[in-house]
Amino acid sequence: MEARQVSAALSAMRNKTDRNDARGIAQVLRMGWFNPVYMKGREAHGIRALLSTRKALLSKTIDLANEVRGVLKIFGIRLPKTVQHGSFDGMVRPIVEMDEVLAHALLPLLDARLALHQHFLELDRRVKRAARQDEVCLRLMTAPGVGPVTALTFKAAVDGPARFKRSRTVAAHFGLTPRRYQSGEQDNPGRISKAGDRDVRATLYAAANSLLVRTKAGSQIKSWGMGQSAGGNGDAVKE
Repeated sequence: MEARQVSAALSAMRNKTDRNDARGIAQVLRMGWFNPVYMKGREAHGIRALLSTRKALLSKTIDLANEVRGVLKIFGIRLPKTVQHGSFDGMVRPIVEMDEVLAHALLPLLDARLALHQHFLELDRRVKRAARQDEVCLRLMTAPGVGPVTALTFKAAVDGPARFKRSRTVAAHFGLTPRRYQSGEQDNPGRISKAGDRDVRATLYAAANSLLVRTKAGSQIKSWGMGQSAGGNGDAVKE
């Protein structure tokens, strides 16, 4: 059962006890006030595991790079604001090796960061290879701004397209539709609900931003997106 729906039904009870929770869940089952949870397949879980480990390694690589930046700043050494991940070690290591104190403190960090970055590159190659070998991902990547990470994330999250009766319900499933509060004369549409998979919203937002800002070539979907932004309906497509 969907945990959010069951939680909302049980919140009406005055006293929360194990007995009342069991009785409330039984009542929800008896009345049918629930939606069954869709169980994703092994392939979808494998793709999500690959993407999550890639993301974790990238995050740790950035954390170690920021730690090195902070220590160097104490000694009056400021690195450029933008340094490519691949050239970070080659830029910083000669500076660190010139000072015995810095070398004693930072060389282990640089070695650890370099090892993490190499493993990240290997996982990144696996992600791109998996996207190139999948027909659905290849079709998704024909859209401007959609890359291997976005395509794999969306495919793994949807898994079975047949479980959605209409295509517009996919946006609601991932929390990309505006919330609405209506009571009497009040009718206030709000921001997106942010329900469902957060990674899907993040990757779709990154793809939309790349399409609107970085992609210079015009397209029908870009014209539609620019029209939505100009019309003030951007909350439905961004988090």
